[in-house]
Amino acid sequence: MTQEIAPEARKGWMSLLASAAEGRLVALFDTLEAQPDHDWLRAPETGGVMVRGRTGGTGAPFNLGEMTVTRCTLKIADGTVGHGYVQGRSKRQAELAAKLDAMMQTEAAAEVEDKILTPLRQEKAAARDARAAKAAATKVDFFTMVRGED
Repeated sequence: MTQEIAPEARKGWMSLLASAAEGRLVALFDTLEAQPDHDWLRAPETGGVMVRGRTGGTGAPFNLGEMTVTRCTLKIADGTVGHGYVQGRSKRQAELAAKLDAMMQTEAAAEVEDKILTPLRQEKAAARDARAAKAAATKVDFFTMVRGED
């Protein structure tokens, strides 16, 4: 049965699922006890979307270029609808993202959170910290020496 979900929470898990590596997502999904059957509302399809940017981050918008995206929509056995949008051409990743989106709206949310979303968040944070540490190792501190001249 579908539960009422805060849009910010759903945005968070959909973003996490979209950015996860396909192989890791498959491995984590296989650990779930209940893997629901589904019917396609929109089978996985690949297409392009225009990516826009802003000059200086806040200035005038411009078209940066196109990006390949795969999307799908499915309905699990209890009628809950899930959507999956992922970068690239992985139909399996889009399917898993949609299935997990639907499951997060049901009583299975706690299991999905524990077995899939939490490990993905931890891995993403570890990768971010490693990248930050690598960048910090190359940091150069510049300082001005007082020459003693007035």
